[in-house]
Amino acid sequence: MAENEFLVDIQHEQLSFFTPAGEVKALNDVSIQMKEGEVLGIVGESGSGKSVTAYSIMGLTADNGKIIGGSVTFNGHRIDQMSEKELAHIRGKEVSIIFQDPMTSLNPVWTIGNQIREAIKLHTGKKGKEADERVKELLTLVGINEPEKRMKQFPHELSGGMRQRVMIAIALACEPKLLIADEPTTALDVTIQAQILELMQDLKKKLGMGIIMITHDLGVVASMCDRIAVMYAGEIIEYGTTDDIFYNPKHEYTKGLLRSIPKFHEKAYERLIPIEGQPIDLLNRPKGCAFSTRCANCMKICLEKAPVRTDYDDIHFARCWMEQKAMFEQNPQAFKGEN
Repeated sequence: MAENEFLVDIQHEQLSFFTPAGEVKALNDVSIQMKEGEVLGIVGESGSGKSVTAYSIMGLTADNGKIIGGSVTFNGHRIDQMSEKELAHIRGKEVSIIFQDPMTSLNPVWTIGNQIREAIKLHTGKKGKEADERVKELLTLVGINEPEKRMKQFPHELSGGMRQRVMIAIALACEPKLLIADEPTTALDVTIQAQILELMQDLKKKLGMGIIMITHDLGVVASMCDRIAVMYAGEIIEYGTTDDIFYNPKHEYTKGLLRSIPKFHEKAYERLIPIEGQPIDLLNRPKGCAFSTRCANCMKICLEKAPVRTDYDDIHFARCWMEQKAMFEQNPQAFKGEN
């Protein structure tokens, strides 16, 4: 890969699922660029397109799903133009994934050692004692004690936190350039969550790999990510550094997500502020802004026309008519908006 190229370069991706009920437009003009060693957080509620975006980097699209526009490039590979056989060579080797629920992702009738060994044999050619030593090395790397004993155990014999560590060990078996973590802490208690996030940070420093964190919890990405993409209804409605998103949010949906986070300094009886309404039906996308039906500051133009992109610097941007209006009122002469 050339020095100036991006590890992940998604340009104007459009992805739809074709169902008996009609075309579900899961991704609509999604663009992401990410360099080696960066940590990107993709946040949003269920159904916003987080997992679909990340899975498309591995070519893991359901049979009824198809990329109908744009391009997906990873480590110099045009993913949207590769065959299933070609994709099999990079999955696990160049890009790996930690699925959301380790209990359903691990094979219940295979030992932990066999499941890690499978990835090692497939992509590195190591066998026998050499493969076993690599399994022990990986289990030790992810903080599992007594690796020789754990290799002979089955998934149901381990705790939730240990199963998640095994999933991370499998993902790291071939030292990939990119690790996709699909809500890796959802089923874990707060203490184990903190341990898993700390582990991922340590591994990132040791191995220098890039990480994509998929989550609906802004608190999880606060200390992990360099940049954050906020998704809603298959679109990136705001993108920026972690500081941009937390301290200078622009989109009304991003502000709503931040208001819904519990705050330690608030009094115990104070209620959280929810985002009212329901997500849109992707079979029948609204004419204007996708968030307009749930936005307290919705204007007439929000219902009629999709918002254009407003850039605040080289990284931070949002798609919101409220921001266009505010910038125009502050300085009509300097106002600039981009599609």
